[in-house]
Amino acid sequence: MNDVDITGMTLEAMQTRAAALRSDILQTPVVTLSSPMIDEVLGGARVTLKLECFQHTGTFKARGALSVARQLDDDSRGRGITAASAGNHAIAAGWAAGKLGISAKVVMQDNANPFRVALARATGAEVILKPAGQETFAEAERLVREEGRFFIHPFEGLHTSLGTAGVGLELMAQVAELDAVVVSVGGGGLISGVAAAVKAINPACRVYGVEPEGADSMSQSLASGAPVTIPEVNTIADSLAPPMALPFGHALCAVYVDDVVTVSDDAICAGMVVLQQAAKLAVEPAAGAAMAGALGPLRSQLAGRRVGVIVCGANIDTDSYLGQLSRGQAALDSLLS
Repeated sequence: MNDVDITGMTLEAMQTRAAALRSDILQTPVVTLSSPMIDEVLGGARVTLKLECFQHTGTFKARGALSVARQLDDDSRGRGITAASAGNHAIAAGWAAGKLGISAKVVMQDNANPFRVALARATGAEVILKPAGQETFAEAERLVREEGRFFIHPFEGLHTSLGTAGVGLELMAQVAELDAVVVSVGGGGLISGVAAAVKAINPACRVYGVEPEGADSMSQSLASGAPVTIPEVNTIADSLAPPMALPFGHALCAVYVDDVVTVSDDAICAGMVVLQQAAKLAVEPAAGAAMAGALGPLRSQLAGRRVGVIVCGANIDTDSYLGQLSRGQAALDSLLS
């Protein structure tokens, strides 16, 4: 971690980037969660939801993708971009390319949800389907090598984190005197930016990450002191399923994140039920994870506090959503007990 330069993540740099993106990125709303169930579980905590599920493309990913794409020079823009993704990042990269009027060929896993594939194609990007894993990234690498396209990484790098920092900057301006912020963790692109912004504004505010038990690469990386690649990923939260942490995101998390906890897939589904019942929000599992973390392993840390929860995305098809709600309903009592 010591040789990773994170000095570019200053408050001024984050504010400058947020201002530069403001014309194209939505300032997403916040809403205070009013629920007797949550009041009881969290000891009267004041929970505010930051609704990134209402961002362009349906997730926070638009921020990082546009932040990176905006840095390309004219020559790079002329050759276009590529990306590799199970879904949300491909959608966001295609959208960002469309905003800048540049070509996009995005590579998606052939087991990606057809709903997300359709959303990616709707951005105007050409979608290439490849087997999940190394073949997806190999195709993106081929497009870089043979067509000169710029690869927009799904979660790693200064410009990605500067983009996602806008979530934290907005939240801290919208909600006074937060004690804690809870963020779902996949590769670390969201939490790295949010944590840097939150701590720059209020170092006393705690930042907690939540990972699926079956995709806990950041937890393992923070425990070991270096980025870790896990041998297998097993979670319904495909947006939180990268098998590794990478140096820049890991370094930011090591400095700015207070703790990362893990939750089961059953708990993630129960978190989706809570958001549907208490907030009337239909979200994807990645967003359910943050709520599950707040109500489960983080309960004692958050009791009676002023808490912000990032609702990171909502790109899910009806059939999947109904199945996961049913699973979550069966697990709800266990989460809340």
